[in-house]
Amino acid sequence: MPPPIDKTAPPTQASFAARWAALRNIWPFMQLVWQASALLTVASLVLRLARAVLPVAALWAGKLIIDQVVHLSALTDPPTTALGWWQSGHVTLLSLYVAAEFALAILSDVLGRVTGLVDSLLSDKLTMSSSIRLMEHAATLDLEDFEDADFQDKLERARRQSSGRMTLMGQLFGQMQDSLTVVTFATGLLVYNPWLILLLIVALVPAFLGEAHFNAQNYMLDFKRTPERRELDYVRMTAASVETAKEVKIFGLNDFLTERYRTLSESFYAANRSIALNRAFWGGIFTAVGTLGYYAAYVWIIARTLTGTLSLGDLTFLSGSFLRLRTLLQGLLTSFSSTAAQALYLDDLFGFFKVTPNILSPVNPRPFPKPIRQGFVFEDVGFRYPGAENWAVRHLSFELRAEETLALVGENGAGKTTLVKLLARLYDPVEGRITLDGHDLKDYDLEELRGATGVIFQDFMRYSLSAADNIAVGRIEERDNLARIIDSAQRSLADRVIDGLPEQYDQMIGKRFKNGVELSGGEWQKLAIARAYMRGAEVLILDEPTAALDARSEFEVFQRFKELSAGKTAILISHRFSSVRMADRILVLSGGRVEASGSHEELLAQSGRYAELFELQAAGYR
Repeated sequence: MPPPIDKTAPPTQASFAARWAALRNIWPFMQLVWQASALLTVASLVLRLARAVLPVAALWAGKLIIDQVVHLSALTDPPTTALGWWQSGHVTLLSLYVAAEFALAILSDVLGRVTGLVDSLLSDKLTMSSSIRLMEHAATLDLEDFEDADFQDKLERARRQSSGRMTLMGQLFGQMQDSLTVVTFATGLLVYNPWLILLLIVALVPAFLGEAHFNAQNYMLDFKRTPERRELDYVRMTAASVETAKEVKIFGLNDFLTERYRTLSESFYAANRSIALNRAFWGGIFTAVGTLGYYAAYVWIIARTLTGTLSLGDLTFLSGSFLRLRTLLQGLLTSFSSTAAQALYLDDLFGFFKVTPNILSPVNPRPFPKPIRQGFVFEDVGFRYPGAENWAVRHLSFELRAEETLALVGENGAGKTTLVKLLARLYDPVEGRITLDGHDLKDYDLEELRGATGVIFQDFMRYSLSAADNIAVGRIEERDNLARIIDSAQRSLADRVIDGLPEQYDQMIGKRFKNGVELSGGEWQKLAIARAYMRGAEVLILDEPTAALDARSEFEVFQRFKELSAGKTAILISHRFSSVRMADRILVLSGGRVEASGSHEELLAQSGRYAELFELQAAGYR
């Protein structure tokens, strides 16, 4: 068997070229923003366009005010009172300039607040739509992916980016606004002296390159340490959660878990501290270079004013423009560097979206047989899990006939659960094939196949939902059909559990949320079995369904199962031979193969492994 394809291979290093190549993610990211809300996106861009020209307009108004004040102060016979100035008409133009500057200040504040509101709403929409897309894509992937540790790391990074990169949206929009403002400021400076712009850019380049370098280092640290970060989150949840509280207290695990968390978090801190110190040291040096460039230009502007080439208004406008331009360019260069770094993070999100499933429906699927007429046939089936050396099952051949209840028995590792996963096409065989009514399982629509199969695994989920919803997950589209939910509960005997709850079917189950009621293992199991009946499937599969039930409850559940599975194709997996003896036929698995087949009495008569295990179990009750 060839080695599995590595769908999550990390980059070996974040080279300068790789950082800028990651900018290819910006366009698809902006498409995500547009898809989240086209109206809010347009509104944000229009608002920022308006805000972009306000700083230059306000600074120019200030220049006009100063020049007008200087002009008026040079009058030979000026008025001596404020009223006199007003009545003379000399300050009419000055008043218009001041009013314009005031209006620009008010407009800037209003636009800023409206832009903040629009961006906040758009960010919420983007977080929501990205998370939904991630969930929808994850639902299409294979079980193989979720059982792979590298894929879990990739999924964790994608989860973080689906909500953690929302600042990038505001950053990109801010860059558009600041870029336009820079153009307006630069145009004004170019009129006076083009060399001022060149001096400013040269002075700021070192700071830009430094930020790019340290942003890339932060990304690589986050990427490489994803497994440790997942462990950190796991340890934190394990140390303080309702699911683990009993064992943590009984086994005295708190000190162990706390120390493990401390070790991991201190390791993260040390790595982050090293980068932060280097960033602070070199950032200070690069900032000093930029400041030196600014003051060189400032001295030139002062000198030109003293020689009479520039007016005081020009001095105010140029010095203010240069200062604002320096701040804007420095912010833009830093922001561009940060954008390149965040684009690397977006690789994690879009890389996840590129993972595709291997188990798919055919282009023209066969209709699923209703009812099943012949049944399933395993033809020399072999399968081993990705990356595993040993075969889980091999040369496995048997029939599961229509409307038959088949029991699977065998020691741990015999391949019982693997067989169920193959039957539901959670995995596909590596060797051989499985047929249904004479046709390969791969010929049928995947959703129809799984929709016709009701499986309850031993490690079933305990949902922190209402009792009704815990049953309804078996056929979630029927969630509002209370009659079907109640019928399923009665079939599994879960109705007795629910009748004892304060709010019955509306009762929240589990201690995670307020007013939740915790159930015993056996009570949870009855709810889980109800899901199989809720599904109303053609094929029922119960994998160790009564492991947490007492002997009386187990007997009752299997009696009901035998009655209710009449006319259906069913598989029962259990270690308890008192349960499997009621099956139509029993398959004994060993080492991934069928070792024996027959009824309970036939297998006892063969004096093989089944008889040996039965006697060992029976001896425990004597």
